[in-house]
Amino acid sequence: MDKIYIKNLEFIGNHGVFAEEKFLQQKFIISIEMETCTRKAGVNDDLNHSTHYGFVSDDVEKVFFSKSFDLIEALAEAIAKEILIKYSLIKNVTVKIKKPWAPIKKHFDYVAVEISRSRNISYLSIGTNIGDLKFNLDTAISHISNLENTQVIKVSNFLETEPFGDVIQDNFLNACLKIETLFTPEELLEKLLDIEIIMGRVREIKWGPRVIDIDILLFNNLIVEEENLAIPHPWMCERSFVLDPLNEIAPNVIHPLENKYISTLKRILDKSL
Repeated sequence: MDKIYIKNLEFIGNHGVFAEEKFLQQKFIISIEMETCTRKAGVNDDLNHSTHYGFVSDDVEKVFFSKSFDLIEALAEAIAKEILIKYSLIKNVTVKIKKPWAPIKKHFDYVAVEISRSRNISYLSIGTNIGDLKFNLDTAISHISNLENTQVIKVSNFLETEPFGDVIQDNFLNACLKIETLFTPEELLEKLLDIEIIMGRVREIKWGPRVIDIDILLFNNLIVEEENLAIPHPWMCERSFVLDPLNEIAPNVIHPLENKYISTLKRILDKSL
């Protein structure tokens, strides 16, 4: 991945926790590292295919003076968010903020915070078997697309499937989505659970009927094992109602644990049924 750098922008501002920091101005030094592909811009010698670092510098300045931040961590987050939202060619951004006049009663060069943030690609599975099934899926997709800093990129066809498990219930309507988001996996999970609650999801019977079910299948190529979150989804390779619609929109995506294409996993599952 190619990179564009903006090193050591200097601003005088009033960011800090303490009252005197809000009153007495301090120096802040900000550096930006942006990962992108400069090939097309370089071959064509055309700025339209690159990111204008002058405009980025102006946007950093705009965020810097937009409010008085208590923490430089919060300022760094705001700058990273502004760049990722505004400049679609930037895939990852690193923001480093130095504070050489921090109120520390010791000799030091500076204190600093450095963060790296990226555009994340996640694949979701959605399903329903209560009420108006198509309406439920459409509503869930609408809620997801309305999440802050999140865009629905692809949606599979809706697929009617038989229920999984031993509970007697109606057939499901399932689909898979590809989304781009600035949320972390944990933040995304929280937002999706909120959508389930808004739509009336009640968790009473395991693998029982539900008005909506939204699962994170993949998130970049991350492997996450936490108490309430496992990525890749631990049962996705065993379920046709997941792999069939996922293969429709992401056949060449590689499962980070199985190290196989989704299309390959689907063929393996189909042969086992």
